[in-house]
Amino acid sequence: MYTDLNELIDTIRAAMDYAVLEDKRPEAEELLDIYREDRVALLLLREFYSFLPDAEEDWVRDILLIKRKQGIFLLALVTSARRYLYLVSEEGIEFHGEAAQGFADSELLDFFGFENMEDFVRQTQAVDAPGYEPLQLDAEICPVCRAASGEYHELGCVVELCPWCGGQLVYCSCRHDQLGVDSIDTEAQLLQFEVILEERGRIPYSPEQRPAYLQEGFEEEFD
Repeated sequence: MYTDLNELIDTIRAAMDYAVLEDKRPEAEELLDIYREDRVALLLLREFYSFLPDAEEDWVRDILLIKRKQGIFLLALVTSARRYLYLVSEEGIEFHGEAAQGFADSELLDFFGFENMEDFVRQTQAVDAPGYEPLQLDAEICPVCRAASGEYHELGCVVELCPWCGGQLVYCSCRHDQLGVDSIDTEAQLLQFEVILEERGRIPYSPEQRPAYLQEGFEEEFD
């Protein structure tokens, strides 16, 4: 797992040395610079340039957003001649072949709410699909857990608000008060708190919750 974005960028550039033709390098570098602070896009670029799908020299022209849900992104990576589909999240990357192949399993269709295979093909091959916006610029996405506006945060996200006091859920004392403990030390306690939290009513992400500044090293778990 890459924890440092600069390290990730260096890895991408090293892979570019073998994957990108010299006259296309400036354009490839320009796209890399756009996403220099976006871990999701950087993980995708690292995957592509390190493991070229068709084992040939190529470069990335654009990254398109097909669908997103609960911090998982279905992205189309557009090269000079092809469009490849990837599932990307903080947990990893899954390659789903060329968009031109027009195939997806039922689990993928159901998760993202595609009506059927024809709907999947239409959206993944659409010429007007929106570009993937760097997450630090997209107010509709939680900058920590990647929940979209209206979705619940990943439990433990530092941005989630407490439905009891309105403060940050991971820092206020309400989680301890609700369980009658000084700290949450076991998985059973965490599961019990999650049930209580659901009964109270979790507060979904909205752009108004977005911190003005994010500091590295935020803890994303309950203590």
